[in-house]
Amino acid sequence: MTILHISQPVDGGVARVVVDLVRGQREAGHRVLVACPGGGRLAEEAAAVGGLVQDWPADRSPGAGTAAEAWRLRRIVRAAAPDVVHLHSAKAGLAGRLAVRGAVPTVFQPHAWSFAAVDGPMAAATLRWERFATRWAHRLLCVSVQERADGVAAGVHADWAVVPNGVDVRHYAPADRRAARIALGLDLDAPLAVCVGRLCRQKGQDVLLAAWPEVLRRVPRARLALVGGGPDEQRLAEAVRESAEPCRVRLVGDVPDPRPWLAAADLVVLPSRWEGMALAPLEAMAAARPVLLTDVPGARECLPQAERARSVVPPEETDALATRMAEALSDPIECERRGARLRDHVVARHDVRTVVEQVDALYRDLLGAGPAAGRRRARVPEWI
Repeated sequence: MTILHISQPVDGGVARVVVDLVRGQREAGHRVLVACPGGGRLAEEAAAVGGLVQDWPADRSPGAGTAAEAWRLRRIVRAAAPDVVHLHSAKAGLAGRLAVRGAVPTVFQPHAWSFAAVDGPMAAATLRWERFATRWAHRLLCVSVQERADGVAAGVHADWAVVPNGVDVRHYAPADRRAARIALGLDLDAPLAVCVGRLCRQKGQDVLLAAWPEVLRRVPRARLALVGGGPDEQRLAEAVRESAEPCRVRLVGDVPDPRPWLAAADLVVLPSRWEGMALAPLEAMAAARPVLLTDVPGARECLPQAERARSVVPPEETDALATRMAEALSDPIECERRGARLRDHVVARHDVRTVVEQVDALYRDLLGAGPAAGRRRARVPEWI
């Protein structure tokens, strides 16, 4: 079949999900196109795995240019003649549904609800849009049961599907901690917590820094590394410089490959304010590292039942976050044991190859089910 993915953003977890889908779908023999803005990783990486990249200039947030962005998407859809259109995240979901209006089988994947990311009138307006726009999506694809439940509770009525996120468990295989620390120039014995994620309000690195002094009080030799770039980078750097012990925190910046930092870590922390199902914890667990997450959609579902009590804390509660971090960093041998168990869990439940198969089955269901469905090309109406 011919599949058109439309995405904005072009970095972070959403981009990695799209690239993984493109890779798996190309390996299955499908024709796969990706419409996205340039300037991020998505275009280059999607092309590298066999996707046909279509340039779609679009801002990350809605604005005066949204109508023009939707119009440009109409032209891309007409030229691509896809069997299925797959929209990723809120902005592509907005422009894509305005452009296609259900004329082609359409999957919308929010990757965390847009109305959870804003407050006040903007949250109300965003929610009204999501309730209205479901008429132009044949499936609303969530990455966690909780994400779907939050949508239902908010009054979003849709034909739902849930496919948990996955990672390439071969790519994120366990690696030697000592070798990784030598390569990164880190202390070989100091307890190390690592946070991998875009530096922005969603990911909660400010909450992590607020909890860090209490962690140091309990584990004086501990170190913290923030791996990633983003709009809050300067503000977080200033907070680190003004802290009592700035030498104990390292802002690594954006890196092309987080695996050395995962290998070096004793504990991987992601104190998000909202998510659908974050990829960073799955990557950490695939690398055999224990995780500490906030109790947002997808967090509990990505963990085995036995790990949830000590691996999940309430969002924005610095005391609980500090307590759990200190407990983990005080016992690196137990961290090793937990990491090995979590690796087994991710291999069994969150292998990206399984995700690709489930998404492929969803597409075929939309097209009429059965292997022949992908050979029936959709007719794109002239008005698109």
